[in-house]
Amino acid sequence: MKLAAHYSKVSIIITVSVLFIAGIVYYIAISYIANNQLDHDLTEEIDEVVDYVKLNHRLPKQVDFDEDQTTFIKTDQKQLKRRFFDTIYNNPRENKNESGRAVAGLISLNGENYKIIVAESKEATEHLIQMISLITVGLMALLLLILAITNRYILKGLWQSFFATLQQLKAFNVAEDTVLKLNTTRIDEFRELNDAVQTMVSKVKDDYQNLKSFTENASHEMMTPIAVVISKLDTMIQDETLNAEQYAQITGIYGAISKLSRLNQSLLLLVKIDNNLINDVVTQDLKNVILEKLTQLQELIQNKTITVTFHPHEKLVNLSKSLIDMLINNLLINAIKHNYTGGEIHIGLSSQKLVFKNTGEKAPLEENKIFERFQKSAASEGTGLGLTIVKNICTSCGFTITYRYDGPFHCFEIGFNGK
Repeated sequence: MKLAAHYSKVSIIITVSVLFIAGIVYYIAISYIANNQLDHDLTEEIDEVVDYVKLNHRLPKQVDFDEDQTTFIKTDQKQLKRRFFDTIYNNPRENKNESGRAVAGLISLNGENYKIIVAESKEATEHLIQMISLITVGLMALLLLILAITNRYILKGLWQSFFATLQQLKAFNVAEDTVLKLNTTRIDEFRELNDAVQTMVSKVKDDYQNLKSFTENASHEMMTPIAVVISKLDTMIQDETLNAEQYAQITGIYGAISKLSRLNQSLLLLVKIDNNLINDVVTQDLKNVILEKLTQLQELIQNKTITVTFHPHEKLVNLSKSLIDMLINNLLINAIKHNYTGGEIHIGLSSQKLVFKNTGEKAPLEENKIFERFQKSAASEGTGLGLTIVKNICTSCGFTITYRYDGPFHCFEIGFNGK
């Protein structure tokens, strides 16, 4: 859930809860005030009746004045505390029963006690409470609507600077010579965020350039002494005076140096791919590239008696010739090296994808590690960079590559994404 949506959800829940509780308290308070006002009016009415009896020494007639109803009931009680209570009020004008409020008290006349009850209709008060409640509910609904609109549009506008910064960070590529142009904002937190991002990006670019220069220089500087060592070893191997033990030792050294040379070349190639330094772009047919590679590697295929099945389809790409050549070469060599004698390789090419399937170990590889640098099996004699180069080439060309195990085949599928 996005932060703005989470904030809106929390603020609306809190607001609704507060308004609901406040509405209940407000309703109770209004009802209490209305009942107090009715009780005050009833107190005045019963006091008027008591004064009338004291003055005239007789009970007034049971009449209905101002919608008030007075009832006298003879009682043997000598004391009765005045009390207020809700009752049923009979409206003689409309001939219906309504909710009412009444007060009961005791009055003495000519040595006899009478219980006096004065009742008054609550309909007007309840109608007023209902109107006030409806208005309150309407105001609550309006407040919630305004809150929702505010969170959706006004607060969204306040977050525009953050989203703009986030968008530029998503598009940021340390290998590209681009400068982040962050929006100016009046919000202190976002301004501090932009300053921190600018500082971080500047440091990352400096570190990247230093690392890039070191890698390139180290790779180039290593090539000359490696070439000298290989040349010397070539000369020594041709020496006929070497005995078997010396020859084996020199051959081992030669193999190690050759592996070091391949590793150096692979690392240098990765640097060039990552920095888009290979620009020999041409239009070529992948079908022809694959057929050419199959011809070049025919000897390796025959040595393992591997059966190769290729389903060709014309697929033109306008990309770097050397990168495409390296991509097909690494995939095919990987399928051959990790195959067993008498195994199979199936190559499928269509306008949407390229699929390499090969038999090999009867267990799936670790999908989250096979494209990482120097990931290889214990029995492998390679550098562990072949599939890493394949992955980086696909990324550079805008392709996608996925691995799956579809026993007994290990499948590498490249999606062209409409290219």
